Amino acid sequence: HEVTEIDLAAATVTVRDLDARRETVEPYDTLLLATGAVPIRPRLPGAEADGIFGIQTLDDGTRLLSYMDEAKPRRAVVVGAGYIGVEMAEAMLERCGEVTVVERAPQPMTTLDPDMGAVVAKAVRQMGIELRTEEKVEAFEVQDGRVSGVVTESGHIPADLIVLGIGVRANAQLAAEAGVQVLSCGAIGVDRRMRTSAENVWAAGDCAAKYHRVSREFVAVPLGTHANKEGRIAGINIGGGYETFPGIVGTAVSKVCDLEVARTGLTEKECRATGFDYVTATVDSTTRAGYFPGASKIRIKLIVERRSGRLLGAQIVGREHAGKRIDALATALWNEMSVDEMHLMDLSYAPPFAPVWDPVLIAARKAWENVQRAT
Repeated sequence: HEVTEIDLAAATVTVRDLDARRETVEPYDTLLLATGAVPIRPRLPGAEADGIFGIQTLDDGTRLLSYMDEAKPRRAVVVGAGYIGVEMAEAMLERCGEVTVVERAPQPMTTLDPDMGAVVAKAVRQMGIELRTEEKVEAFEVQDGRVSGVVTESGHIPADLIVLGIGVRANAQLAAEAGVQVLSCGAIGVDRRMRTSAENVWAAGDCAAKYHRVSREFVAVPLGTHANKEGRIAGINIGGGYETFPGIVGTAVSKVCDLEVARTGLTEKECRATGFDYVTATVDSTTRAGYFPGASKIRIKLIVERRSGRLLGAQIVGREHAGKRIDALATALWNEMSVDEMHLMDLSYAPPFAPVWDPVLIAARKAWENVQRAT
């Protein structure tokens, strides 16, 4: 069954039975919109050919696996080098052997600053993946109904399979058509209790806007962590209780092969757009005591408000045990701590887990030194 229309004045929804091919009008006392997000699919020649997949749900993954079992592709092209793009590139490398990633930006992972994205780019290429940055896809080549290649502004890339990793957008069209407020970020506007602009209509999950505690703006961030929390909060309130969603700080972590990538807060670009004056600090360290077997490299970058030293954002790129350190930084960010307060925090230590000076503390200390020099 699919809801095709919402009538706010009559408090009804029009429901289409997809099997019986008939429509009914159902009344509601309370309506929850949980329409999620939809993959962005480029409107390019050949985009509807077989062998082109967007990955958003488990069902999408099942369809892709079934196609690969049947077609047995040898050459895969991934369009887009965000979280989904680089993770799918790793999966294609395991199953196809020959993988090209095409990204129109100068670096992969545009949710990182370019200097940190460059570290990811180097690692991706070392894995045997061909990464082509600053290159725009213009069309898909099709032979006998199936995709056979990608046309970019720089030429032709042969392919037996295309995976789209160019992001998703909030699925807010139904709400917008009904007259429910949709914000400039493309997601449905909600208050702290997940109520929309319409009476008795609520929204939660990827379709709903999130309040960013650092930028103080509403943003569209489609992550399961937020969706689960918002669903619980909406349910409590709809059921007669009281709960609020305090917002997000933009924390995310990903992994491609053995490289871990994480971020929280704002990037330099986002700081400039928001109007923050800031300094940065980047440190290289190890995930364990340097003499302990298995110690691997980790790079941490902090972005800090110039005068106050308040943490505005953090990024991590490293090997095993690097990524989850972002949680300590996200906690500091959530509580609006300055790097002066952070650099002597009581973090755990043992040689298998960290150096005596944890990389988080080293980064905070260097950032505070940079703040002092800048003021």
